[in-house]
Amino acid sequence: MKRYIITIILFASCYTLALAQELKATSEPVFKPGEELRYKLKYGIFTGAEATLRVEDGGKKIDGHPSYHISASGKTAGTFDVFYKVRNQYDTYIDKNTLLPYYYTENRREGGYRHTDNVTFNHPEGKVTADKGTFPFKGKIFDFVSAYYFARNLDVSQLKVGDKLDMPYFLEDGIHTLTITYMGKEQVKCAMGTFNCLKFNPTIIPGRIFKKDSKLYLWITDDGNRIPVKAHVGLVVGSVTMDLTAANGLKYPLNPVQK
Repeated sequence: MKRYIITIILFASCYTLALAQELKATSEPVFKPGEELRYKLKYGIFTGAEATLRVEDGGKKIDGHPSYHISASGKTAGTFDVFYKVRNQYDTYIDKNTLLPYYYTENRREGGYRHTDNVTFNHPEGKVTADKGTFPFKGKIFDFVSAYYFARNLDVSQLKVGDKLDMPYFLEDGIHTLTITYMGKEQVKCAMGTFNCLKFNPTIIPGRIFKKDSKLYLWITDDGNRIPVKAHVGLVVGSVTMDLTAANGLKYPLNPVQK
């Protein structure tokens, strides 16, 4: 259960990718090399996992083009780490100009389960090549890490409450779609203070982890940085909350309305 929660919460952070077809991107990235975001995921009052997102200069990894290297890691913590150890690492290289991914890897260690994948995105030919085969696509396609960083650069000023967005992404065994609903603006409190935020509701599928009426909510700072500060989802038993605990190397000041 824990491994799916970590991946789902991290993945939800790519929230507005589908807007690429409707909204204009900003003229330059809102992030820069050196940015690092840290989160804690709590099950009730207990810290169950920790996650880190980092941006680095990727050199000329992509056919000689300048790139960013972005990494996301998630691991269980405290008592959860004793009973079910998770160590997940995701890395993506994206073009500095287009912000499209060209190479993505994941290495997941979840209890006794092991999974690795190496994914190459060929945008001119419209195909994704992964360990499990080759998959055709049309339009823009992302892995879940690059999706989040691309989405941060979209102008969401024209969004209306209730707007629904369909988001395509590649993960593990093929191309999937996630639906996200914009819920409006809201102030929300996290470990770093209270922030003015945009609120989103990514769709989740009920099952062993989520109840039939479970809702996943994600709050993104309504400023130049567009970073997630909080997420919350109800489970069959209890709930999980993701909380921003540290933000370093940001391109723009992070200004809470209250610390």
